[in-house]
Amino acid sequence: MMKNAILFLVVVLLAIIPLYVVNDSEFAGADGEAEDQIVEIAPDYEPWFDSIWEPPGGETESLLFALQAVIGALIIGYIFGYSKARKSFSNRENVNKKDVVN
Repeated sequence: MMKNAILFLVVVLLAIIPLYVVNDSEFAGADGEAEDQIVEIAPDYEPWFDSIWEPPGGETESLLFALQAVIGALIIGYIFGYSKARKSFSNRENVNKKDVVN
């Protein structure tokens, strides 16, 4: 239990320390940075297509990103839980078969 608490504390510190160490920095997304680089390299570049729908604000975009992360984490958690339960059930079944044979 103590090991998990220490690992949790390390993860929290890894997330918080950069916010205090790097002063006057803007944590912008990669999309905006890529757009700036493209404009700098080729100012007359025309995108191939436009977005079908643009979120109304940054908060909505963040919400959708977080929702996508939650759905992905749920899927991964389900897969790990299913495989662990399957392995546990298989081991229990093998032990029961040995008892019946003996």
